[in-house]
Amino acid sequence: MMPDGWPPVTSGESGDRVWRRPDGLVFAKQAGPGRADLLAGERDRLVWLERAGFAAAPRVVDWDGGTLVMTALPGVPASALGGDDLIAAWPSIVATIGALHALPPADCPFDRGLAVMSARARAVVARDAVNPDFLPDEDRDLDAAQLLARVAAELPARLAQEAASRVVVHGDACLPNIMVDPATLRCTGLIDLGRLGVADRYADLALLVANSAESWSSPGRAAQALDQLFSALGIASIDGGRLQFYLRLDPLTWG
Repeated sequence: MMPDGWPPVTSGESGDRVWRRPDGLVFAKQAGPGRADLLAGERDRLVWLERAGFAAAPRVVDWDGGTLVMTALPGVPASALGGDDLIAAWPSIVATIGALHALPPADCPFDRGLAVMSARARAVVARDAVNPDFLPDEDRDLDAAQLLARVAAELPARLAQEAASRVVVHGDACLPNIMVDPATLRCTGLIDLGRLGVADRYADLALLVANSAESWSSPGRAAQALDQLFSALGIASIDGGRLQFYLRLDPLTWG
């Protein structure tokens, strides 16, 4: 239990319980049932990021085996911004993602590559644990085995691409996990880093592109954001099929 007076934080879908210290400077996350190892993994990733010199992430304050206490990042989630503010914040968001991807992958001990994630998808499907809320509308009527087979058919080609494009990824690069100062519209950092690891950079890019799509007021604004993202990361040609592959894989890995 957390000290009296720490209000709970009700957002989030992990099943962990979260409280915020009244001064707003520290959060505590208590593992939900069966999630202590996953929360320990998040702690380990935050420790590694600090040692790697990546400042745009929470710092571990305490760990008791089931509760992770960490510093809070200032600002609001990027998902709370309107389209005009989000496009103004976009270059800073992209720069923060780029700084994470620039960390040496050989120094990162956490693997989030396709071999690991495809095995996780097979296990989730075998347990009939795919959450339909995570699927795009067009896939919700498909059998989970069909969804897995579609991913498996592309896996050899995507593994070859991954070998040439491995970086340190966030692993869940969605707008709620990106913090922004609403006054300056500068990105202050990344949160919920329990899936961080080495993988194809498209694992992050696919989620960021898809999750931000509804925020743009026009196709032209969406194209502007897409161009800024890939240009800043030095990617000359956008591989739409690769983006779709990772969007199809991700929902199968959350059960």
